[in-house]
Amino acid sequence: MGMESVLQSIKNAEESALAKIAASKEEAAKILADARKEASEIIQGAQDGAVSSTVATLDSARTKAGKEAEGVQAEGTKAVEGIQSSAGDRRDAAVKLIIDSLMSN
Repeated sequence: MGMESVLQSIKNAEESALAKIAASKEEAAKILADARKEASEIIQGAQDGAVSSTVATLDSARTKAGKEAEGVQAEGTKAVEGIQSSAGDRRDAAVKLIIDSLMSN
């Protein structure tokens, strides 16, 4: 093997090595881009899940508060009806007392 063929082999090996380096850099860039994309999708999924969870929690709390408000309103309505009934009975008693008092004079 002559000097020329040794030099040509070295040159060919260098070119092959440079091609492999370039291909490796491309592959590394592709892997990095894919990893970034996947990380972005994971983050977006987590954010969507958090929003969904928050909405569900708020809906549940709103429903519970609505039921509690209905219960309080029902109790309040009952109390008002009781007061009105009692006031009506007392008014009737007062009117009767006044009429009896006027009739006995």
